[in-house]
Parts: sequence; structure tokens; C-alpha cells
Amino acid sequence: MKSITRALALAGAGALTMAACGTAPEESAGGGEGGDVSADYKACMVSDSGGWDDKSFNESSYQGLLNAEEDLGIEKNTAESTSDSDFAPNINNMVTEGCDLIITVGFLLAPATGDAAQANEDVDFAIVDSTAQDADGNPIELENVKPLEFDTAQAAFLAGYLAAGMTETGKVATYGGMNIPTVTIFMDGYADGVTHYNETHDTDVEVLGWNKDSQEGSIVGTFEDQSKGKAVSDEFYNAGADIVMPVAGPVGAGTLASAKEGDDRKVIWVDADGYETNSSDEDAQSVILTSVMKEMTVGVEDVIAGAASGEFDSTPYVGTLENGGVGLAPFHDFEEDVPADLTEELDSLEQEIIDGTVVVESDASPAGA
Repeated sequence: MKSITRALALAGAGALTMAACGTAPEESAGGGEGGDVSADYKACMVSDSGGWDDKSFNESSYQGLLNAEEDLGIEKNTAESTSDSDFAPNINNMVTEGCDLIITVGFLLAPATGDAAQANEDVDFAIVDSTAQDADGNPIELENVKPLEFDTAQAAFLAGYLAAGMTETGKVATYGGMNIPTVTIFMDGYADGVTHYNETHDTDVEVLGWNKDSQEGSIVGTFEDQSKGKAVSDEFYNAGADIVMPVAGPVGAGTLASAKEGDDRKVIWVDADGYETNSSDEDAQSVILTSVMKEMTVGVEDVIAGAASGEFDSTPYVGTLENGGVGLAPFHDFEEDVPADLTEELDSLEQEIIDGTVVVESDASPAGA
């Protein structure tokens, strides 16, 4: 698939630009976008409550910081949050530590990021999966905050189409950790992808767990309690669904546990390539059909490279299928099981989305997507 080969090709920071137009940044002698990287430049990162080993967006973002440290020779510092109450203190600690750039990971950190950025105009900030917000949760644009956002509805649309083409029961499912835009955007795209498959093939595959029109469905209320992911997934599989897409960070491990307990159960992971992040668990790998990926690792390293060479700007980056910021992971163990004609349909569908022939819409999609 084109999206697969594109995802595999994004091996270096220069492959993904932080400019909204999606053109690649120019290489520089110092490894940054526009000039030499300062040897004492310090980039720092604050996680959400999922932590650095969530096998999802915190871990992927953190890898970008590690790559920047190795490739650019910068200094780094991190603060791992265990609850929402840690967000503001952790960000303020990074300010105190003398960080030149502070990257916060996740929509839930948006108000704390906005507060800190307004109070520290001489410090640059970037936030993954959101814009900065004021204390009331309203998006705000600040000269020292760069949003890194991803129109994951596009890639999730492909995942829904794939799920509808692969189900043997006529039922697939999805659920979220919390009812926030960075979660529901996946669920919207997934549901619409199934609908598109039904319209194309005159089938009636059912989506359990989410109603896009009402914006209601299965929300477990946590990104941490894996037992809730296991419980809701047990319900889905017992109700006849054979493919489940958890959009809940570490809680998705509960879905993997549920899938491993039955025959012919599959999982679609999100954020990172779940097959790779679960490399120590072959049984988990064996149930992962694909993943809806956000190229956060590349994006984080690239924004650090630009900022460290004096090229920081607040222009939002929006990852799409067109610029390679989102896409489907390889099918891995299921490579031989996905029919060739379905793979061809997915390739064509991806191009139709890029061309605008097929429009993927979600109220949660970032502006400019």
C-alpha cells in the first residue's frame, strides 16, 4: 500500500516538515532546518498521565526527543506525569530547569501549556495533538507555541474500510479512553470508513461502540485502567465483533488481552505501529491487523531541529495522508491474509482522499486539514 511504503520511508527528521504546506525542510550543516544547532540547546518534554512506555503517543513523541538528542547533540530533560494534577507543576519545573523548548504531549495538557507559554514568553513551546488553550478550554494562538496536530480521521477511514473488508462476522467495534477530540477523530473516521465500504460493496457491516451522528458510544473514562479496556473488548467480541480498534492509549492493552483469549479476534492499534511497540509479546503481535499511525516521532525531532537552529515558528503542523503525517502501518502477520483486491482498493481510496474525491470529515479534525 502507498501509505505503508510512505510510513516506512519516513526514517529521518527531514522527511516531515513542520510547515503547514507539507514541503520537506532544507538540510543544514548543523543538522537543523536553517542553521547550526547550538551545543547547549535544551529540549524538554512533559508526558500526559500515560507515561513514556504507553506503547502509544507518549512513547512515540518521546522517541523523537531521544532521536534529537542523538542526532543533533542537544541536551534534554523530561517530566513524566502520573495524573492531571502533575501537568502544570511539571511544565513549570521544565521552565525552571532552563529548557529552551518544552514539548507537551496530549490534548489534556493544552490549558497548562497555554498558561505557561503566556507566563514565559521567552521560552518556546510545542504541543502534540492540540493547540494551546486558555483556562476555559478555548483554543488560543501564541507566538511561542507550535501545535503538532494530525488529521487521523483520514487514516482511520482506511482502517474502517479495511475492517469492513476483513470481518467474518459482519460486526466491528471501537471505543475511546475519553470523549475528547483527539480520541473521537479516530472513531469518526473508522465509522465512516465502514460506511463507505458498505456503500461500495452493498454490504451491511455494523460498527459497535460509536455513533458518529450523535457522538455517543463506548467511552471507558480512562487512559490508564487496562481492566476497563479488557471488559469493554470482552463485550464487543462476545457480541459478535471480530475486529476492535481501541483509542485509549495503554488501556488498549486490555483489548490485546481480550483478543488473545479467543479465536479469529483481531485488533487495530492507534498512534504508533502496535506490532512494533509490542515486539516483546508475540501473542499480542499475532492479533494486530494494522495500526492507524501518527508520525509523532519524526514530527517532534523535526520541530526540535528547527528550533535548535533558530528556525522556530508557531505555524501549526497538520499531518495528513498527503504529507505522510498519518497512515496505516504494515499488515505484518496478516500480510498474506488481506486479499490483493482489498489492498488495491485501499491504495485507490487513499489517493481519492488525497485528491479530494473522497472527503473525510470529522468535527474533531484540526483546522487546515
